[in-house]
Amino acid sequence: MTHAITRLVPMTAAHVDALMPHERAMFGTEAWSRNGYLSELADTRHRHYVAVETEDGALLGWAGVMVVQDAAEILTVGVVPEARRTGLARVMLADLLAEAVRRGAVEAFLEVRIDNEAARALYRSEGFEEIGRRRGYYDAGRVDAVTMRKELSR
Repeated sequence: MTHAITRLVPMTAAHVDALMPHERAMFGTEAWSRNGYLSELADTRHRHYVAVETEDGALLGWAGVMVVQDAAEILTVGVVPEARRTGLARVMLADLLAEAVRRGAVEAFLEVRIDNEAARALYRSEGFEEIGRRRGYYDAGRVDAVTMRKELSR
């Protein structure tokens, strides 16, 4: 499914409502709650969230970053299944990293499931390097996380 016209917008509570049906299917035991997302959106001092939607407002993806002092952490990147492999995650990631730099970050970190090769390949292609592993980080201790880092240029 390709979407000729999409737009990147600040994430709102309406996007949270639209993404919740996808959250558990996509993230399993790591799924965030609606209230968790709303708390994240409320912290505009340290957090920046975006959504990609079609011209008619249908949600295609969402992503968020937290910036504290000079370090950024990519918190979540999600693309609805029918819109995957269309470059939306790359667009959202670029926006998050640009915002992190605007807020003074000099490096960015993230964790990704070791078995999510598509995401790991995306992050590597965007300059992230694998720097470690967190054993049993996901899926109630059954799946490791890979920790990745990217130096940000100002």
